[in-house]
Amino acid sequence: MLTNHAAWTATAIVIYFAMMLFIGYRAYRSTGDLGDYMLGGRRLPPGVAALSAGAADMSGWLLMGLPGALYATGLVEAWIAIGLTVGAWLNWRFTAPRLRSYTEVAGNAITIPSFLGNRLRDGSNALRIASGIIVLVYFTFYVSSGMTAGGTFFESTFGINPVWGVVLVGGITLLYTLFGGFLAATWTDVAQGLLMMAALVAVPVIVIVKLGGPGAIGDALAAFDATHGAHHLSLFGGATVLGVISAVAWGLGYFGQPHIIVRFMALRSPREAKLGRRIGIGWMVLSAAGAVAAGVMGVAYFAPDVLANEETVFLALAQDLFHPLLAGFVLAAVLAAIMSTMSSQLVVSSSALVVDLFKLTGRTLSAKREVVFGRLAVLGVAAVAAVLSLAASKTILKMVAFAWAGFGASFGPIIILSLYWKRLTRWGALAGLVTGAVTVLVWGNIEVLSGHLYEIVPGFCLNLLVAVIVSLASPAPTAGVVEEFEQAKAAAKAAPSA
Repeated sequence: MLTNHAAWTATAIVIYFAMMLFIGYRAYRSTGDLGDYMLGGRRLPPGVAALSAGAADMSGWLLMGLPGALYATGLVEAWIAIGLTVGAWLNWRFTAPRLRSYTEVAGNAITIPSFLGNRLRDGSNALRIASGIIVLVYFTFYVSSGMTAGGTFFESTFGINPVWGVVLVGGITLLYTLFGGFLAATWTDVAQGLLMMAALVAVPVIVIVKLGGPGAIGDALAAFDATHGAHHLSLFGGATVLGVISAVAWGLGYFGQPHIIVRFMALRSPREAKLGRRIGIGWMVLSAAGAVAAGVMGVAYFAPDVLANEETVFLALAQDLFHPLLAGFVLAAVLAAIMSTMSSQLVVSSSALVVDLFKLTGRTLSAKREVVFGRLAVLGVAAVAAVLSLAASKTILKMVAFAWAGFGASFGPIIILSLYWKRLTRWGALAGLVTGAVTVLVWGNIEVLSGHLYEIVPGFCLNLLVAVIVSLASPAPTAGVVEEFEQAKAAAKAAPSA
């Protein structure tokens, strides 16, 4: 039986689950065809798109992986948050308006693989097939990391077998995503994003009050570092040049994350990217700062050897600081971070199977059957990810890092080139895409390499180099491709740039 404390916490989490299912049901009522199911009919307001992109981006690593790394090592791990914030701003500033205009101009594409295929006139469909396969492979790992985080959450909070956590978190997320699709993922993301931000701001503030202010916390950390030879208060303590580069390089990943940039495609117009950027980056600064503060302050609150798993430091703070019911809602923010990312990834994986791979068989389906196939795809990807999560041996942060690098290094350079370089060809894009994906796969699994330099760096650079060289060696794009490029460029310029 649950203790009184656990019963209060469970009550809050049940209320949270019920809210997510209700939102999913409302989204189901608004989903009529595959365009609605995969992209919400391109009718997202900028605030919704911004909060949804942020919540879809910041998975369980923000409330578990990142605070855990800071708790264990110190502020040097904050370079990840710095790199991500800069990368997110650049992505909103340079990718969002052009991608929104270009995907509509290029055959009204509703997925990244279909956009690349239409943009580069890939009659062979090789680019679309390769893109779809990369989406499926890396998103299966990504969804698996979310389920692993769910298992860790329930094991830490209630002391139950993590398998039940995987089943519960995966099952609830699957249920509302299965029926509500993109709209369910987006609307739940907004609620989850606000809950995450509130929790990430509240926990450090209460810690500061309880421990007697910033000065007292600083003194406690300085004393601990002095006696243990640690560097919790230094951005460079124990760091290497390659280590800092690797951490900041997380920001490169933004340009190639399908579950994030698909929100740009769903905006009502390119003009609304400006407001979306301001809202999204404001949310991110507050949330990332809260995660960094919670991780570092956890050292002052707990001795670093108190927690068996450092990635539970945020959970432990919430349970110790708040009434069990309020703590339950704070802990629900962790589930929000996990589930918001998983739902977005499941929708994009579904689109890769249905829009980018199945449709290439030439079979024609009714709008209703397309949605049914989309839901079956969501179910299939979730099932494979659940099996992988039960066999996972890496930390949440390492699992997310690998999948993040896979997308960033494969799609990132190609998205940038497709939006800003008219000379890009389908063969250049295909060669770069495969080079980036394979480099991450190989580099990331060789400890002597990945232990010194994050795999996204060589993957991104080699992709860019290969794509440019092969494009220049290939026949130039046709007049129609160039004309379409200029049309999309002009439409994006109509959006204010400040």
